[in-house]
Amino acid sequence: MAKRRIVKDVLKGERTQPAPIWMMRQAGRYLPEYKRTRAQAGSFLDLCYNPDLAVEVTLQPIRRFGFDASILFSDILVVPHALGRDLRFEEGRGPLLTPIDPDEIKHLSVEGFHEHLEPVYETVKRLRRELPDETTLIGFCGAPWTVATYMIAGHGTPDQAPARLFAYRSPEAMRELLETLADCSAEYLKRQIAEGADVVQIFDSWAGVLDEASFEAFCIEPVKRIVAKVRTVYPDVPIIGFPRGAGTRYRDYRGKTGVTALGLDWGVPLSFAKALQQEGAVQGNLDPMRLVAGGEALDRGVDAILEQLGSGPLVFNLGHGITPETPIENVERMVKRVRDWQGGN
Repeated sequence: MAKRRIVKDVLKGERTQPAPIWMMRQAGRYLPEYKRTRAQAGSFLDLCYNPDLAVEVTLQPIRRFGFDASILFSDILVVPHALGRDLRFEEGRGPLLTPIDPDEIKHLSVEGFHEHLEPVYETVKRLRRELPDETTLIGFCGAPWTVATYMIAGHGTPDQAPARLFAYRSPEAMRELLETLADCSAEYLKRQIAEGADVVQIFDSWAGVLDEASFEAFCIEPVKRIVAKVRTVYPDVPIIGFPRGAGTRYRDYRGKTGVTALGLDWGVPLSFAKALQQEGAVQGNLDPMRLVAGGEALDRGVDAILEQLGSGPLVFNLGHGITPETPIENVERMVKRVRDWQGGN
């Protein structure tokens, strides 16, 4: 008899105590075993596209901490890479691409898209075989707006001004780019689910830089398009939407996009999060710097979330990814505090 996958159940609205826990970027540079595997891979992209090594780094935090969910090790920019755009990662600079111009968008090639991503699908398939049966497997993609910001600027920027200017100056080209990315991302998620992902998450890390009208056009509409396409084939698979920095726009995001659950950044007030939780599961939202600091700062942050949201449905997580300087003992402390918590409100 298959064991219960608690994260999947909570995302569908079940209330459990203690709350299940995992971390964004839980397979990463804070772990010495990850650093060794990363060195073996040769490059970050080679690591993403090598199923043997990608499975290994995905499993590492599960072995060490026993998290309730495991998220596929990959990167949001494999989608434009599979569409024929060049991509490389440089230490200290992050991802680098040749900036796309409006005339190039119509020439993005979907031919060979799935073939390019076959190593990722193979990783998902192996993970579902190798993970503990009770561990929820999470697949993911980047939201079209966030992926587009890197394609347009060619690198990360503080406020994504290049992408915002591009959208204002070339609105039709931006619409075409976002629709192409949405359609390809939906196909990408469907294949991950077919290979064994229990849940998928859509990361919109740059949602917070947009004004109201742009948020509706560039964040809401493309994610709504993805969700609708995934649901035509997999109507019951939970979908987490993470529009980082959305602020008060979180209020309508679930209803407008159709996502199952909301991933909350650490700037979301817990009183607001509590109101959002009345409409379905929420995930988050510990400040990653509390995890770096440890001690009382960490304990207070964990306790505040659990006191407000711990009666569920809650998946405990950070409000963004864990940072490389995080001490491992602080992660252990956080996991223990979440799992030892008993309360209700």
